[in-house]
Amino acid sequence: MKLVLKQDVENLGEAGEIVTVKAGYGRNFLIPSGKAIMATPGSIKSAEEETRQASKKREGLLKAAQDLATKLSSVSVTISVTAGEDGKIFGTVTSQQVTDAINEKGFEVDRKKVTVEDVKSLGEYTATVQIQGDIKADVKVWVVKAEK
Repeated sequence: MKLVLKQDVENLGEAGEIVTVKAGYGRNFLIPSGKAIMATPGSIKSAEEETRQASKKREGLLKAAQDLATKLSSVSVTISVTAGEDGKIFGTVTSQQVTDAINEKGFEVDRKKVTVEDVKSLGEYTATVQIQGDIKADVKVWVVKAEK
């Protein structure tokens, strides 16, 4: 029995693929659960069109993510913290502080996607922003002593 998958099915295939399965599996599980439809000429054509549109959309999202990574890589943020005489800061700089500083520059970044190395003293550091998949951007973070 030939079916067109409407969504990804583990160990069988991805959405839009045409697969051959045993009649019972298709009739009793895949079709009733909405994971597949019968492979007719119309449904095959429709699945191909959906796959083409999905790949176009993915390419657009990938390009937008790469553009955002390029813009973020040129950004540097400054975070003011209280520090002692020797330049050691009280506490640490968190990813939330870095995220807030980046968002003030006009970007929309999720706190969970920002990683900062352990910041214990004043100076220049690098924060990594995970944008999408394996696309990352490095943002310079300047940690300076707050004016009293």
